[in-house]
Amino acid sequence: MRLGWRKGKHLGYIPIGYKLMMSYLVFIIVLVTVNGYVSHSMYDSSMRKQTSSNIQSTLVQIRDNVAYKSDDMVRISSTLYDDENFIENLMLKTDNRMDTNLRFKNVIIPKIASASKSIGIDLRLFLYVKNETIPEHYYNYERNNYIYERESSYTSQQTYNIYHMTRIEQQTWYDLLPDEEYGITKLWAEVEDDEHSNRISMIRRIVDLQNPLNVTEVGVMRFSVRRDEFFESVDYQKLGEGAMLIVKDRTGRVIYASDEERHDARNDFEQNATLSQEDFHPEGEYLTLKEYLPQQDWTIVAYVPLTTIQQEALRVRAYIIGICILCSILFTFMGIFMSGYFSKRISKFISVLNAFREGDLHKRISYKGKDEFSQISTALNSMGEDFEALINKVYLTQLEKKEAELEMLQTQINPHFLYNTLSSINQLAKFGENEKLQKMVVELAKFYRLTLNSGRTVIPVSSEVEQANAYLNIQKVKYGHRLEVTLDVDVEVWKYETIKLILQPFIENVLNHAWSGGDRIHIRIVALLEGNDILYRVIDDGMGMRQERIIEILNTSSESETGFGIRNIHLRVQLQYGEEYGVSIFSRKGVGTSVNIRIPARKRRLFVEETQAKIDH
Repeated sequence: MRLGWRKGKHLGYIPIGYKLMMSYLVFIIVLVTVNGYVSHSMYDSSMRKQTSSNIQSTLVQIRDNVAYKSDDMVRISSTLYDDENFIENLMLKTDNRMDTNLRFKNVIIPKIASASKSIGIDLRLFLYVKNETIPEHYYNYERNNYIYERESSYTSQQTYNIYHMTRIEQQTWYDLLPDEEYGITKLWAEVEDDEHSNRISMIRRIVDLQNPLNVTEVGVMRFSVRRDEFFESVDYQKLGEGAMLIVKDRTGRVIYASDEERHDARNDFEQNATLSQEDFHPEGEYLTLKEYLPQQDWTIVAYVPLTTIQQEALRVRAYIIGICILCSILFTFMGIFMSGYFSKRISKFISVLNAFREGDLHKRISYKGKDEFSQISTALNSMGEDFEALINKVYLTQLEKKEAELEMLQTQINPHFLYNTLSSINQLAKFGENEKLQKMVVELAKFYRLTLNSGRTVIPVSSEVEQANAYLNIQKVKYGHRLEVTLDVDVEVWKYETIKLILQPFIENVLNHAWSGGDRIHIRIVALLEGNDILYRVIDDGMGMRQERIIEILNTSSESETGFGIRNIHLRVQLQYGEEYGVSIFSRKGVGTSVNIRIPARKRRLFVEETQAKIDH
């Protein structure tokens, strides 16, 4: 047979790998080549120009929005700058305090209050006057509010403040004001507490207009606005993911930045007050665009990653999608053809494998060909024969061994119990306590009737609890009021089954080892449904034990006689239900011990049949 197979392999044998490879290789090469060439050429030739144009238009809109807010503040300042009556009242000096207060209240305050509320943003108007007869009026801005001012929930406020010029005459920013050019001179800068409160100020002089040849400074106006509110339109999200927008002044210092990683760039300003454009220059390939604001002498710089161009490459994307759709159609037809060719052959193997999985190992497959399918069919038939032989030889043998081992472990559960009980009956008969003797004999008969149970290993939970109770009644006769017992059994467990003799050995263990023979001992027996499991608990308030002894008892590989009965129950449970079930012990020296036995909740066959009969009826 081996020689015939080799001979057939040389005569027209075509491996299935070659068939699949030749079918799909051509389509894959064509798709990758066309897609790569078209994407690369069209991307480089057209998308850069198109994206640059779109981003430049967006940048112009951003510039116009910033310029509009800036011009709005200039317009507000001009209402005071060009108001001769307002300037005259600022300059007028008189010793009459009442007259000064009236002018302050009726002229000066209304005008600056109106100016501070002319636009709906958070505006702080500071007016510094040389006329010291005018009283100061100001709002106390606490430094603790600086962090709060950055929150989006901050409510815009318009406040005004009047100070004397003596407060700023020694300030550096006041000295930096350029010479006055009527209607033109203005300065945008961070002064006073602007840096800490994330604000920026527009500074402008107030001058006497009566003598244009000899300009006299009357005072200084400072309009302070929140930086993020003033530059609200400078948002990197308008340019796309990964973009960056910065605003720098004439010295190259960054006064505002908006980017994905540093949406609030204020921390950088506080750490380094002289950040320049280079500090914000991104790494990698970026498209750089600029827009200039002449009135403010600012420059808006945009850095747009070239990956954004891919998002806007609609024509390239449409072309690629078209190619993919075309190739998908071709692949679909090819797939239908190939599946029709192979499906009939593969379905035969699947039917045989399903039969094997369901336990039918007699089914065989016949296939005539000169490729891998013939080899698979031969191997599959051989595998079925081997499996059938192994099951007959090994599986059944192991199953019998497991059942014999289970039966052996069960017979090792404390055989001396009968001897001890008969000794107690003898003592009761000797002392003539016939009533106790009769009760012990009845309970002993009940115990062994439930224990034998027609040789069955699996019994109802109710029988197991009744057997344990019969054993306890025997012990109550022996120990009297010194033995206190509490049964806490959930009625939901009655409909389930359990392996027998898993409670009584633990109760006996409590009486033999946990009780030192003192005044009394209390045993609590619990049976409850916990999820899909039944949990037995035997709890006592005896002497307890050390953790080392618990580990020794539950060590299934140990040959020590210590805890032999407990290990037997643990092995019986695991042999019957699996290694995830069994016995666990929790104990504390001088406090007591709690033994947990966990088994799966499996309904009794009789109970299921009765329930089904009621449903059918």
